[in-house]
Amino acid sequence: MAASALPHAYDVEIVGLVAAPGHRYDGRPRDVVPAQDGDRRTEVEVRAGFGVVGDRYAGRPAHRDAQVTVLAAEAVEALAAELAAGPLDPLLARRTVVLRGAEVEALRGQEFSLDCGVGEVRLRGGRPANPCAWLDTVLAPGAHRGLRGRAGIRCAALTGGLLRLGPAVLRSAVPLDPAAAGRAVSPTRPR
Repeated sequence: MAASALPHAYDVEIVGLVAAPGHRYDGRPRDVVPAQDGDRRTEVEVRAGFGVVGDRYAGRPAHRDAQVTVLAAEAVEALAAELAAGPLDPLLARRTVVLRGAEVEALRGQEFSLDCGVGEVRLRGGRPANPCAWLDTVLAPGAHRGLRGRAGIRCAALTGGLLRLGPAVLRSAVPLDPAAAGRAVSPTRPR
């Protein structure tokens, strides 16, 4: 897809990156939050058709359309306000990329790119990244249900490159409404 096919550009911020060699929320939720600090990254390498280098889902055929997950930080902030839970850490949702300033849910079924100034990484948004029951333990009671429809999207990596914390440009084929970044949408329909 040519750059002209992604005519809408938005200044966003990558506020979190997560890559883990193993599953942290395995089995039924427990009272103890698993250690995760080693999974927080300042930079990740994405490879086309493979995923994030060093992540447990990289190169797995079952995850070829879900190699990278993307979440809007505003979704977790809106959830915190709704639950009166105080500030919640969006990285505990375990999404690969946490963005600020992007209506992520509108990117379901759409190609888009992120550019941190070191080259564009193209992704194709796919199905929702549904929340798991662990979120009631690691975020706040009610988070599992409260994040439905806004827990992010699963994406296929179309090109490789680096993603880094900090400012970035998101380009998309469809117009986005950054003010809608925290709103829930129907699991079957974008927007």
